[in-house]
This record gives sequence, C-alpha cells and structure tokens, in this order.
Amino acid sequence: MKIAIIGVGAMGGAIAEGLIRSGKINSGNIIAANPHTDKLRHLDDAGAVVTSDNKAAAAAADVVIVAVKPWLAEEVMKDIKTVMDYRRQMLVSVVAGVSAEQTGEWLEKDGVRPRLFLVIPNTAASVCESMTFVAPFNASDDDTTIIKELFDTIGSTIITDEQHLAAGMILASCGTAFAMRYIRASVEGGVELGFRAAEATQIVAQTVKGAARLLMTDGGHPEAEIDKVTTAGGITIKGLNAMEQAGFTGAVIQGLKVAAGK
Repeated sequence: MKIAIIGVGAMGGAIAEGLIRSGKINSGNIIAANPHTDKLRHLDDAGAVVTSDNKAAAAAADVVIVAVKPWLAEEVMKDIKTVMDYRRQMLVSVVAGVSAEQTGEWLEKDGVRPRLFLVIPNTAASVCESMTFVAPFNASDDDTTIIKELFDTIGSTIITDEQHLAAGMILASCGTAFAMRYIRASVEGGVELGFRAAEATQIVAQTVKGAARLLMTDGGHPEAEIDKVTTAGGITIKGLNAMEQAGFTGAVIQGLKVAAGK
C-alpha cells in the first residue's frame, strides 16, 4: 500500500516520521509532498519518496493524506482530485475544522465523492504514540479497518463520529500542549528542589510515562493509583491538597472548556 502525505508540516511530518519509525510501512511506499522539499531531506534520507508535486504524489498512492492548513485545503483538494481514481483510492483529511460535507463538496467529481476519513492525530505520531480519532464517511467497514490499522502503526486509534472530533482534538491534540505545561511546571519545581534542568526533565518525563503506563496496562482509575501512593498525613496528600487549593483540577477543566468554546 502506497501512502501520499500532502503537506509535510508539523502534523504531516509527524505522521510520515512515525510511519517510517514504526517499521511496519516500507519507507519507499511513503510519498511526501511539500512545496519546499528542503524540509523533507530527513525523509528522503530515510528512504521515502519526496516531491513538490501534489498531483504526482496523489496519483501514485492508494491512500492520500491531506495535512495542509485549513486555508489551503480547498485549493489543494480541488487540484489533486483531477488525478485521483476514487474506485481504488481513499482520502484522509487531517485538516482541522473543515467538515466532511465541505471536504466532500471540494472533492466531488461527476457526482461521485471519495471514501473519506476525517482524522485528528497528534504530534506524538512521530514517535508512534499518537492518540488518533478517525471519522469515516462513504466508507465500508473494510475501508475503515484499513485506515484504523494504518494509524494504529503510529499510536492508538479510536473510530468515532464527526461530532466528537473537536472534543477529541482538545483532549489529545491540544492535550499534548496541556500535558507539556504540567511537565514544564514540574521540571521548574524540580530545579527549585535542587536538580539540574536536564535531570528534572528526565525524572518528570519518566514519571509521567510510568503513570500513563499504569492506566493503560491495568485499566485502572487515576484516583485508585493516587490512593496507592497517598498515606494519611504524608507528603503526597499535602502536595495534592496544596495543588487543589491553588485550583489545579478546576484550571485543567476550565482550560479544556475554554478551548472547546464553552
């Protein structure tokens, strides 16, 4: 299966890097298209096909992933549809905020629309740890399985509907930044406690990784894991209470709601 990625910025680049890193996709079957191919040298070095020709990339692929900025999406999609064969090709849109109806309208030709997937990954795709949301349109269950398995190579994938994509983006894509802000704060605190910045970063990153692994491996509840390390009158409960008094949980929830426009 050949995969074209049109628009190799932060997100498109993360997807390309993750697919290659996974080892499950032959790098020669990945076609990266971007106006400035100098930004694609690392992908070229890794064995991917690089080009500045969107049409050539789209025509050669079985799955076409469009990962351009929203204001470029219409032009790019109307351009590549002229060379696409919807009978054999599927299109994945990683364009935030553009609906399936609008995307389908741009791609329609001779009254036919492609098998379409709206996809929201995050930048952890580059290290095969993305949380990805996939909403299928005009696609069979077999088509959906193919796309899910593709994105499962770069992390974890949830099949959902269009109505939940925005919430998924806030929790998982924006959530990467929110998690990084917690990590940054903990690192700064670690430095104040006497660790060098690099040491504090390593400690906090590994701690967060371990905490996440506990939930993902055992399927437990965060509060249950908190209870395991919290003793009466101990330092953990004192720290937690101080964070709550400063508004920690409320600030996180409020940030999510504001990002969602609520």
